[in-house]
Amino acid sequence: MSAPTDPLAVLESLAVPDAPAVREAAPGPESEWPGVADPDVLRAQLLDWLSQYANPGTRRTYAYALGLPVEWVDPPREPDPTRPRPPAAAPGPLHDLAWLRWCARHRLDPRTATTGHVKGWLHALDAAGARRRTRQRMLSTVAALYGHLVEVGAVAANPAALNRARLGLSTGARDASPTIRLTAEHLRALLDAAAGLDHGRGAHAEFYRHRAVALVALLTLGLRISEVVGLDRADLYRTGGEDVLRVLGKGGLHREVYLTDPVRRTLAAYLAERDRLAGDAVPATRGRAPGPGSPMIATRAGGRCSRADLYSLLRRIATAAGPALDGVADRVHPHALRHAYVTIALEQGAPIQHVQADVGHASIATTQHYDRARRTRASTAADLVAGVLTPPSPETAEPPTPS
Repeated sequence: MSAPTDPLAVLESLAVPDAPAVREAAPGPESEWPGVADPDVLRAQLLDWLSQYANPGTRRTYAYALGLPVEWVDPPREPDPTRPRPPAAAPGPLHDLAWLRWCARHRLDPRTATTGHVKGWLHALDAAGARRRTRQRMLSTVAALYGHLVEVGAVAANPAALNRARLGLSTGARDASPTIRLTAEHLRALLDAAAGLDHGRGAHAEFYRHRAVALVALLTLGLRISEVVGLDRADLYRTGGEDVLRVLGKGGLHREVYLTDPVRRTLAAYLAERDRLAGDAVPATRGRAPGPGSPMIATRAGGRCSRADLYSLLRRIATAAGPALDGVADRVHPHALRHAYVTIALEQGAPIQHVQADVGHASIATTQHYDRARRTRASTAADLVAGVLTPPSPETAEPPTPS
């Protein structure tokens, strides 16, 4: 059954333990989405809001946070019979507490929700063990949705416009980040493990090896995993005599990320191997990749890898790193490498505004506005981070001090 004609299917696996008769209700609009008399209209309003975000990663994140399937904004890829996908992960403890699922369980049309409903939902999240940061993020998503619904006249007021300080959810009240702290030694170990990852003896083993190294290398530039997934080959080009990546970040804003020499060599080797397997006699020129939207990090068949694919690959790499990542391998994820970029850069003395511009933090929008036009190779922290990750060559190493 299709989502447009059966909106309840959109909230797949909807748990309604306190209303077992919902699925057996008589046919009709309300039985398709509990509490909603015009489900097709609600679905169109939700899609209208999501479509305003240029970044597909943002659309997927918002859809997931509200309890909608990502297929709404990210159609599933054609299955590859030669590469079966791993089973889907089990729903987390907050799965049924996403806002739209919570509303459906209470037979509540989201457009009639009040501040009392939103507070009740937040209390349910708290009781389920949701961290403060998680509740802050989920409330922000709901508030953004209702801000749009107010603008288009679908609701009269924003029920999620609450006093966050009274709820203990003010933006200044932040818990310590749960992200694992990765050091330069950890990142070097990940790069080494990626280069040595066992892919068997098949014809594509070298491609997989180069792709694994390229993934880690890109993450050491401080990119978000959604940004890595969204990169096209045409996003790699030269400007001002330097190799850069044109990265689409949050808010649909592009920024230029300078490549270090190690990352440039890694990408060149990966793309050359990829072109060799594709049968191209000459590797495609940077910025002139064949076909529109050719992804930078691709499947063996040339399709775009998903975030889940790359996350799984990174975990395999972390596990293969052995003793070098003892105690942290099971907590390695893409954001941990982004976090490491920022901390290592600051430890090496990089100006904070340069680091913030490198990683595209929205909280320095004003600084970026003034700094973006005059950014040069000297105003990126990438080389400082690369200098720590790359061991000195015998020619540049300092001679030992005589005893």
